[in-house]
Amino acid sequence: MLNSFWNWFVIIISIASILGCWWLLHWTRGVSDREGEEVGSTGHIWDENIRELNAPLPRWWLHLFNITIIFAFLYLLLFPGLGNVPGILGWTQIGQYESERAAATEAQESVYARFRDMDPAALTADAEANEIGHRLFANNCAMCHGSDGRGARSFPNLTDNDWLYGGSFEQVLTSINKGRVGTMPPWGAVLGEDGVSEVVAYVQQLAGQEVDAQLAEAGQARYATICIACHGMDGTGNQALGAPNLSNNIWLYGGDAASIAESVNMGRAGKMPAHENLLNEDRRRLLAAYVTGLSERQ
Repeated sequence: MLNSFWNWFVIIISIASILGCWWLLHWTRGVSDREGEEVGSTGHIWDENIRELNAPLPRWWLHLFNITIIFAFLYLLLFPGLGNVPGILGWTQIGQYESERAAATEAQESVYARFRDMDPAALTADAEANEIGHRLFANNCAMCHGSDGRGARSFPNLTDNDWLYGGSFEQVLTSINKGRVGTMPPWGAVLGEDGVSEVVAYVQQLAGQEVDAQLAEAGQARYATICIACHGMDGTGNQALGAPNLSNNIWLYGGDAASIAESVNMGRAGKMPAHENLLNEDRRRLLAAYVTGLSERQ
C-alpha cells in the first residue's frame, strides 16, 4: 500500500493531469468555428505565400475530447486509480484473478472428476488422460526434460526406463509433489589427481567401456572405499538415495572420461522443484500417469 505522501502525490498528479488536459484543450481552441468567420494566422510563412493558419477544431471533435475527460473522472470514481482510494465498485486485480480462477476451476471440474477415482494403470492407459497429461508436461516439465521427455545433459531422460528414484506411479508422483535434491560430493581433494583417474577408469569399465585394465584395477580399490556406499558394490546405484546406476552406460552428465572426472573431482548438484504448491492434486496425478507411461510407449 502507498504511504500518505505517495498516496496524495498520485491523487494530485492524476487529477492535475486531467484538469491540465482540459485547460490546454480549451486554451488552444483558436478562433471560433462559426461558418464564414476569418481564420487567424500564426504568422508563420514559407515560400513567400504559404501561411500557417490557426484553424479551430470542429466543435463535435472538441466535444469528443470533453467526453474522454468526463470518462476519466468516472473511471477514477468507479475503479482504483487515485492512490489508496479503492473506487466505489471495490474492484481489485487480486479479486479479479480469484474470480477467474474459481470460474476456471468450476468449468474444469467435470473434466477432472472422471479421472479422480481411476487407479494408476487405468490413468496411464486412458487416451484423454494422456492428452491432458501431455499438455501439463509441456507447460511444466518440457523446459528441462524436453518436449519429448528425452531430457538433456543434467536433466534425466524419462523415456528410457532408467530411474534415479524409481519409476512406479507412486515414486514418480512423489518426485512431482516433493521435488528431488541429488548431491554428489566432490572427491578431488580426497583422491588426488591419480586417484580420480583410477576411479574414472573403473567406472567406465563398469559401464562396459574399454579402459586400461591396470588403471581400472587400482580404481576398484578406491571405489570400494569411497563410492560403494551410494552406488553399490556392483555399481547399480541406489534409488532410495537417488544414486545413479553406473553399470548401464546411461549418463546424466556424460559418460566420457572428462565428464566422469568432472563429476568425481567437483561433485554434482541437481534439483527437481516441488510442484505440490503449483499444481492441484488432479493435475499432479495425470502428470505422473503421463510420465510413467512415457517409457512404456517407446
